[in-house]
Amino acid sequence: MSDGDEQLLRGRVYGHDHDDPDPGPRPHRTYAALVGGPLDGLLVDITGWQPEEIEDSVALSTELGRWPGGRALYDPLPGEPPSLGGPGVVCRFHYTGDTP
Repeated sequence: MSDGDEQLLRGRVYGHDHDDPDPGPRPHRTYAALVGGPLDGLLVDITGWQPEEIEDSVALSTELGRWPGGRALYDPLPGEPPSLGGPGVVCRFHYTGDTP
């Protein structure tokens, strides 16, 4: 991925359309920041997730991973303090690999 691609992703919310005029976080929503991997810099909307769901792994569909159309895997780090990386960001999910 080029530096330009990385800048394009940073601060955007996973799942928003690429041509969305406002792809960033929305007020009154809760997000996890993605760290590393093909989705580095994106935010995942976790509004309404239960604490045990936030503590689990997530597998996010992407065309940018090792297998186009596969999933990028992200996990929270046990014991990591809450993150305040921007509006509504309460935690971080770290890249652990890809799956077809």
